[in-house]
Amino acid sequence: MPITNRHTVTGQPIAPPFPDHLQQAVFALGCFWGAERKFWQQPHIVSTAVGYSGGYTPNPTYEEVCTGLTGHTEVVSVIYNPSLTSYEELLQLFWESHNPTQGMQQGNDIGTQYRSAIYTTSQVQLDTALASKQHYQQRLTQSGINKAITTDIQPLGVFYYAEDYHQQYLAKNPQGYCGLGGLGVDFDK
Repeated sequence: MPITNRHTVTGQPIAPPFPDHLQQAVFALGCFWGAERKFWQQPHIVSTAVGYSGGYTPNPTYEEVCTGLTGHTEVVSVIYNPSLTSYEELLQLFWESHNPTQGMQQGNDIGTQYRSAIYTTSQVQLDTALASKQHYQQRLTQSGINKAITTDIQPLGVFYYAEDYHQQYLAKNPQGYCGLGGLGVDFDK
């Protein structure tokens, strides 16, 4: 997919190669426009990009993903400096920013591409993500929300960049739609 390799907000590249000291985290929490904005607004985030992952169709387009036949979900790739921002902090933002109990939807956005997922790039990320899911499930239960988290957690396969017009969409279109919303349950208390 041809993309402009410059982040509209941070000015940094959105595609590799990245300096060795940076790490990548990949999250799906509904419509990727709002998810990307949530992460680029955080301190010490170097870059973000939206794309598709978790499916089986190579090089999917937005139109193909919307059919539900590719298996992909809308994701945001977050490039960060782990000495300034921890993966745990990114996970906290992930859990608090959406409803991880809705299955194949977020709010009014319905379909496989809106499911909640974490795609990990190392065994440490995988273990940390699984532990965070268990912790947040306990927090939800303590808060009176007796629904199971449906978030898919697995190693990252391929991250396919979304079309250029989707990249940093809400910076280019500040009045654009964003239905992202959490459950109001803090990750830590």
